Amino acid sequence: MPTNVSSRVLRLIATIKATFAQRQPAGLGLENVLSLLEPLPPMTGRFSRSSHAVTRHTGAVLKAGNESTATLLEAVGPVIHFLPWRYSYPPRAGAGSLEHNIAFAEIIGPEAPFRSDSVCLGLTLIAPRTLYPSHRHPAIETYYVVAGTALWTLDGTSHVNPPGTHILHPSQAVHSMQTHAEPLLAIYSWSGPDVHTPSVYAEV
Repeated sequence: MPTNVSSRVLRLIATIKATFAQRQPAGLGLENVLSLLEPLPPMTGRFSRSSHAVTRHTGAVLKAGNESTATLLEAVGPVIHFLPWRYSYPPRAGAGSLEHNIAFAEIIGPEAPFRSDSVCLGLTLIAPRTLYPSHRHPAIETYYVVAGTALWTLDGTSHVNPPGTHILHPSQAVHSMQTHAEPLLAIYSWSGPDVHTPSVYAEV
């Protein structure tokens, strides 16, 4: 691992926190997320080069932002191949695997290099023309779209959300995402009393 990766990850975290602090639509609870990130949890893990298949889309996704997310993309670019990308869902009976088209990089959280039991912060990367099926989880989730315009559905209501959009998924709310020509990159946070229990697909 290059010696400057960890410092660049710290720059990315600082840029995310600054974005959350500057752009806070009412009702998202980002004030609580920011408070849980102070002080930053200790770094107990490492950032190694990822071999996850979804990283084949990083070049395209870094070009799919807009003016409002340019600073974030500048911070993501140098470290995107060193984030802990993984797909954590178990196989679904009668359905194809999505592990090559969807991945999550948890930077702060119970299983992250920066370990925390009270908050998660990371990124989601979804390949073009991919459905992230309906799913739910106990954690309260926020997303901030960094790159790619996709269709987001929450409790049966759908919206096309471009880069620069904040999205809230309440605890146990059923939600999904559908990409089209562009890959999607979004920052997520998890908070609330349970950030340990993983997501499950809604049909499970």
